Amino acid sequence: MVEAATRQRFLIISNGHGEDWIASAIAARLVGEHYVDAYPVVGSGGAYMGICPIVGPRGRLESGGARTAKGSLRRDLAKGGLAMVPPALRFLHSVRNCYDRIVVVGDVMVPFVALVTGLRDLYYIDCYKTGAARLYSAAERFVLSRTCAKVFCRADNLAEMLRQAGMDASAPGNLMMDTIPSGDYDVQSRRTAPLAVTLLPGSRAETAENFSRQIAALRQMPEASRPDVFVAVAGDVSVEDMADAAGLKRGNVLSTESDDLGSLSDGGLNVHLLRGRAMGNALYASDIVLSQAGTATVQALGLGKPVIHMTSPRDRQSRFLDEQKLFGDARIAVPGQPDLVAQALLTLMSSAEERARLGDIGRQRIGGPGALDTVLAELTA
Repeated sequence: MVEAATRQRFLIISNGHGEDWIASAIAARLVGEHYVDAYPVVGSGGAYMGICPIVGPRGRLESGGARTAKGSLRRDLAKGGLAMVPPALRFLHSVRNCYDRIVVVGDVMVPFVALVTGLRDLYYIDCYKTGAARLYSAAERFVLSRTCAKVFCRADNLAEMLRQAGMDASAPGNLMMDTIPSGDYDVQSRRTAPLAVTLLPGSRAETAENFSRQIAALRQMPEASRPDVFVAVAGDVSVEDMADAAGLKRGNVLSTESDDLGSLSDGGLNVHLLRGRAMGNALYASDIVLSQAGTATVQALGLGKPVIHMTSPRDRQSRFLDEQKLFGDARIAVPGQPDLVAQALLTLMSSAEERARLGDIGRQRIGGPGALDTVLAELTA
């Protein structure tokens, strides 16, 4: 009975695919000693499956919540995005006083909604701001000061800014590097080429299109020079849509590994598929990453993997430049034309020294693991 009395009730709220994976890693560390529910605001919340109960209404947005493309908010609203707001507000209003700790992983949108619904004393893990570009606005500081008991930032200058405003804020490190997912998938057993590349086409509406552009770039390479290719497929993404967009056919799953999704091929190019929850398996074993993802790009760079990113006229330039200030040379931005992407890939593949140089920059810019234990200690204090 004494042990049961010490168990706390946690609600973990996350608002994005990458945020779900970070939050689910926190949930996995809490469930042994505490009661944990998860509320993924957008999407299916597949990252929490097998870890803890999922509660609350789930909304779907065409953009998946990403704001990297111009006009994404306007398109979400035009496609019925406002319909998810009333259920979310009702749910958050209903859970007041139901949990000992409410942990928010994502951007400032959830604290803003908390302000409206009366939720207070949040433990907010800010995954969005890097400290390398935009800092907290006056409006954001106001919202956080009214809703948060504690804020965990990614950079010291962000935490100091909040402390000067009278808030309890700290910068324990980059939690993304503690929460790289790994699963049941043997990359090495599928290796045949000297080098390997992981494709991260993203988790949003543009995933199939991004994948087709990545495949088009690989087709531009001489067949003898092609690397082994692995694709981490986010939970809500249709493999069939990806295959159709890229002109590939899906093969049978021949292994018993739970995260093996088989392969795609056109007779010359072979692409290995694995579930997103095993993404870390592919990243650790790869030499280069082609990425249109958000959180996963940060994790790849932090592991010392050079990233090639395809730019598009539809990109929000301000967001892209903010990210690039943090990533520096470690993320190579190339217009999404197959020949240009292929050339960038060939250049990197031809120089181990350049890959190592860019890898060092990425590790230094992103930082290593070690933040999770600090955050958990404060959450359970």
